[in-house]
Amino acid sequence: MNIMSTAEQTKSSGAPAGVVVHGPLAPRFAEILTPEALAFVAALHRRFDARRQELLAARSARQVRISAGELPDFLPETQKVRDADWKVAPIPADLLNRRVEITGPVDRKMIINALNSGANVFMADFEDANSPTWQNNLEGQVNLADRWQRSIDFKDATTAKQYSLTANPAVLLVRPRGWHLLEPGLTVDGAVVAGGLFDFGLYFFHNVRAQLAKGTGPYFYLPKLESHLEARLWNDVFVFAQQQLGIANGTIKVTVLIETLPAAFEMDEILYELREHMAGLNCGRWDYMFSFIKKLRANKAYVLPDRSQVVMGKAFLRAYSLLLIKTCHRRGAFAMGGMAAQIPNRRDAAANEAALARVRADKEREAGDGHDGTWVAHPDLVPVAKEVFDRLMPQANQLTRMREDVNISQANLLEVHQGTRTEGGLRENIRVGVQYIEAWLRGKGAVPLYNLMEDAATAEISRAQVWQWIHYGITLEGGTVASPELLNRLITEEMERVRKEVGAEAYDGGRFEEAVELFRKLSLEDDFEDFLTVPAMGLLRPTG
Repeated sequence: MNIMSTAEQTKSSGAPAGVVVHGPLAPRFAEILTPEALAFVAALHRRFDARRQELLAARSARQVRISAGELPDFLPETQKVRDADWKVAPIPADLLNRRVEITGPVDRKMIINALNSGANVFMADFEDANSPTWQNNLEGQVNLADRWQRSIDFKDATTAKQYSLTANPAVLLVRPRGWHLLEPGLTVDGAVVAGGLFDFGLYFFHNVRAQLAKGTGPYFYLPKLESHLEARLWNDVFVFAQQQLGIANGTIKVTVLIETLPAAFEMDEILYELREHMAGLNCGRWDYMFSFIKKLRANKAYVLPDRSQVVMGKAFLRAYSLLLIKTCHRRGAFAMGGMAAQIPNRRDAAANEAALARVRADKEREAGDGHDGTWVAHPDLVPVAKEVFDRLMPQANQLTRMREDVNISQANLLEVHQGTRTEGGLRENIRVGVQYIEAWLRGKGAVPLYNLMEDAATAEISRAQVWQWIHYGITLEGGTVASPELLNRLITEEMERVRKEVGAEAYDGGRFEEAVELFRKLSLEDDFEDFLTVPAMGLLRPTG
């Protein structure tokens, strides 16, 4: 691959004053990093980054209050917003039936297969399912631009199989990175640009007109919001971006993932702030479980059982999903269900059918409760989820189900699941967490592990639960105490198991040593690290 130095590429690209591209300029990257596109991203950065940083500081201040004993609750200052009757703006026709959505990273083959999967929607992910190497991020932008501006196809170098789009691909949504993540490959006036502004800005700039010409629009998923003020910032970004490109206000439509504990108490307010651009909310349940641990980490009363026992049908997860449905439908917005991460097991028919039965039961709960659609991680699950929603939701959506019978309190949203804490659960967290981090360091953001497709959220839950149990010295089933000494012993044992599973060559040639040390550090340090991807970014190589 021919690459240019930072100085060479910045000079040759004609980058605007104050803008420096630090990532290598591989073939076709210049199509994305045009002077005009860089100027657009720079304008977003200069106008909005100070507010982004202020809001991140507000997150930290709120965490200090929670750790001092304040519990998350509905905001008294926004009571009028919750009480008033209002609706979000009309939702475009191609987003009215979202019964099955598939998600995945932005690599070329995945994009084609997901768009062809039979799902109604594909969410192309620059966030949790993407290891944010410079190459992954820019290749993703090239791939998505090809979806709209030219024919996107792919030939597998190993199998020689050809991939191309079918006549009726899924509706495309894009998930930019959360407010806390940066893009070190680009600086403006000496400051690193926010990953979310980078992802959104380049995609919107290059594709909005082609999307509108094809009868669709610029649709996005927004991750990791913790307050309505963070939603307001995104709304202001959208208004400014549309003005800059001469696009009608409200053309952008977004679905917000409710995947943090504070956001669950501000659903109405988030919908209100984004009401001109709003399409719905989503139950980002894996990250939500992580956020529950993280936000309440200073209170032993909120120690969770094995994560396999923290299920959607009970306690705080049940309450939050029902509240999301009620809140969305009252405002005319969609209530999207959570992820089915199972990977079909073609070698074991009995195990496969048991896994599919769990998927069906989960989707039946979602459709029965009133969700308007759901997520899957694998194309083979699309027909499984679609059958359930076709059977229980024969109409396009369930916006008319108001769920006025649902009344969720602060106590409901903080109710802890009952269950056991076991050494087996601790071992699973170690094994899965380390393997995911190792793959992420190699540039892989969506990782198949033990017949599940895992992303960064699973690693976050794993290391957060290990930290929580060790921090409080929890006594596990059988009487063993969770301690640093136990963790170190189990890491050694579990890595021996992983080495046998993946093979000595793959293990020794991978990045397991770095992954183990990062997992160990995050699990044992006194101060809880908010996101493992932040320190892990320092270990990433441009190409993974």
